[in-house]
Amino acid sequence: MIQDIAPRVFDPVYREKRPEPEDFVLHYEYNKVMLLKENGAYRIPTFRDLEEEGDWEKDAYYLFSIDERAYYLNSQGKMPEFGGWVMEGLTIFREFSPMYQGFAGITGSQVYRWRQSRRFCGFCGREMEPSHKERAMVCPSCGQTEYPKISPAIIVAVIDRERDKLLMSRYAHGAYRRYALIAGFVEVGETFEECVRREVMEEVGLRVKNIRYYKSQPWAFSDTEMVGFTADLDGDPSIRLEEDELAEAGWFSKDEILEYPPYTSVGHEMMKAFKDGKFDQ
Repeated sequence: MIQDIAPRVFDPVYREKRPEPEDFVLHYEYNKVMLLKENGAYRIPTFRDLEEEGDWEKDAYYLFSIDERAYYLNSQGKMPEFGGWVMEGLTIFREFSPMYQGFAGITGSQVYRWRQSRRFCGFCGREMEPSHKERAMVCPSCGQTEYPKISPAIIVAVIDRERDKLLMSRYAHGAYRRYALIAGFVEVGETFEECVRREVMEEVGLRVKNIRYYKSQPWAFSDTEMVGFTADLDGDPSIRLEEDELAEAGWFSKDEILEYPPYTSVGHEMMKAFKDGKFDQ
């Protein structure tokens, strides 16, 4: 999955430190990121790459580090006009090379969106300021403190044990057109297991049992912490499609499941695990 960057080590702890020339710069504008394109390949720029393009260190905000090399957000800089500089959509990070840089790029965008959406205090309306102690935005007037937005969601591999088939669907809206597993956001007051039951019932009208935790994944493309489960079909396999959410849904045998390498998401990993027989009883 996209966060599986070992042997490299991701350190999310916030620090008050100034950037060094070889540290990385992440500059976003809406849903695009600034990259350097050299010989047909993309890379995240460093402060050294930008040393003749103005003072990019001035508004640098520490994000995290990977193998002790820091990544910084700079929302105020202007992309250089010459020298291979480009703005690319964030989906480029789904299959970025090397993968650890793709993980860094999309994770940084989550902090960017949070800071953009918390410019003003939701309680008193004053302009917020970044904390110097932790990753937070603080209102200097009333003290309201806002932390990065992380929305918990479930994704579930529903298995029909009698027919040895996996439930998959395609979304009715959005740019993503590949097959996926049933997923949805957790509601207030709801457990993950209750969310699994509700989402499956709402989207395809099916009951499930034997809900088992698989693994979790930070999925910064949607500011989500995705929690993966497997579950067994409980009763009638007839699908009642929620057409506002899904374009189609169906039961697929192992031979019918399409593979979407490099398996950056927990959903694709579970589809691959079913296809390879890892969920067989």
